[in-house]
Formats: sequence, structure tokens, C-alpha cells
Amino acid sequence: MPDNTPTHRMPHFVAETDEEGIGAVDAVRVSERKSNLWLDAWRDLRGRWMFWAAGFIVVVLTIIAIFPGLFVQISPTTCNLDYSNDPPTAGHPMGYDFQGCDVYSRVIHGTSTSLSVGVIVTIIIAVLGIVIGAFAGFFGGWVDSLLMRISDMFFAIPYILAAVVIMSMFLDNRNILVISLAIGFFAWPATARILRSEILRVRSNDFVLASEALGVSRVRTMFTHVLPNSIAPVIVVSTVGLAAAITAEATLSFLGVGLPGDIVSWGTDISKAQIRLRTDPLPLIYPSIALSLTVLSFIMLGETVRDALDPKARALR
Repeated sequence: MPDNTPTHRMPHFVAETDEEGIGAVDAVRVSERKSNLWLDAWRDLRGRWMFWAAGFIVVVLTIIAIFPGLFVQISPTTCNLDYSNDPPTAGHPMGYDFQGCDVYSRVIHGTSTSLSVGVIVTIIIAVLGIVIGAFAGFFGGWVDSLLMRISDMFFAIPYILAAVVIMSMFLDNRNILVISLAIGFFAWPATARILRSEILRVRSNDFVLASEALGVSRVRTMFTHVLPNSIAPVIVVSTVGLAAAITAEATLSFLGVGLPGDIVSWGTDISKAQIRLRTDPLPLIYPSIALSLTVLSFIMLGETVRDALDPKARALR
């Protein structure tokens, strides 16, 4: 006979879900806040006073370099020996140098020269460093060996010494472009090596393998996928390198192989004023302060950007 005894089933309980409330049980909450390297870096930068201070100084220096006429109406090359080494007066807040030139006007117009050299040198270094570093790191093999040996040859030559030799050969044709080429042509190996090491890290990621699997050419993969994800260290190096380029131009002008006397330069003014440092120090102090402030602002900007782009550095703060 069939067994008609009812069976007892254990009740099955399912936890309720509350996808919108605070006490959600089974719901997984995913943050809708967008996040990537650049957004995280910007969120970190906007909360740091050093970034805003350095950025403000850089913006002011850029405005002075582009529009010097907004800050001074006196020509830096208009000199009168009757005012030689005169102290500051109304309309001439920094006094006069030995040649009777207005020091304030020369400091303002020297900003354009220094920033122009810094920007041109940075562009030269970035272009050479990115091209050579990208091809060496992505393609590897004999391409990497050849390009890195070329980099080693340039790296072994101090770019200041090389610039002195080149500028000595072009004493009759010295200008902003020539001195920029003399500095930038020998200062790119560090940027190339930094980018190469970063590309070696990025090229093993899955999105690079997926791009090559879809039939995208290696050169296109490098420029569209690998390089954009490896460029952050180059930006940091270029920011600090701009300050180094400004210092190199001032050094060459101080040594007498930089820009000619008819081009206003902080280095040239410092060189001319050094022999009267004990009797009349102000014509040397003012361009020195301008040079130091400019270099310091770009170094501070580069340091803050470097920390913001480094997740490990952000985690330690």
C-alpha cells in the first residue's frame, strides 16, 4: 500500500534585498564616482597649497613674459651714464646698473628670454626623448640596443659642457634658438630612459595584447594605447627640466658664451654686475632673485605633480 503520510518540508527563507536603503543585504553597492590616474591626481593637487602657490607664480611669470609692456614702459636697452648706479627713485623701483640702464625694466624683459629658452629646450627634449624612448621600450631587441647605445653616448657628455663648446663655435650667430638647440640636443637621454622603463611596464598589460590580437599595427598600438598610459613620468620630468633649462641658459650667459649683450638676459646681467658686488650689489641681487624664484616655482610644480601622479606617494601622506 502506498504511504500517504504527509511529508514535512523545512521552510526556505530568502533574505530581502534593499538596493536603495542603508541596510541592503544582498545588494552590492558600486561607487559611481569616476576614477582614473588623471582624475585622482587632480583631486590630490587641488588640495595642496604648494601646487596653487607654484601655479600662481608660473602664471604670473608667463603673463610677464608675454606682455612685458603691461608692467614697464621703459626700454631695457635705453641707458644713460648720468644715472650710473643711482639708487631707486620714483618710477625706477630697482635703481640703475653701471651702464645707467633701468634694472626693473631689464628684470621684466629678461623673463621673456628665460621662459622662451626653457620652453623651447623642454619641447626639444620631450620630442627626442619620447620618440627614442618609446621605440626602444616597445619594440625591444636590436632596436632597443641600438637606441640605448646612442643614448649612452649622449648621456656620457655633460650637456652644459657640450653647450659651451657649441656656443663657442657660433659666437657670431648666438640667439635664443641656437642656445636652445645647444642645450636640448644633449639633454634628452634621461627622458628617453624614463619613458623606456615605463613602456616596458605598460606593454605587458592585457589591453596591449588585445589590441595586437585585433590586428592593430604595432606602431598604432604604441601611439594609441601604450604611450598615453606611459606619459605621466615624462610630464613630471619636463616640468623640472624646464627649470634646469632656464638655469643652463643663465649659466652660459654668465660664462660669456650665452646670449649676446643686445638680448636682455638674467644671466648676462648677473655676469656684468658681479665685478661690482661689493660696491653696488643691487643690480646683481634683483635678477638673481628673479632667476631663483622662477626655478623654484617650476621645481615645486614638478614635485607636486610627481607626488600626485604616484599612487604610492599619495598613500603615504
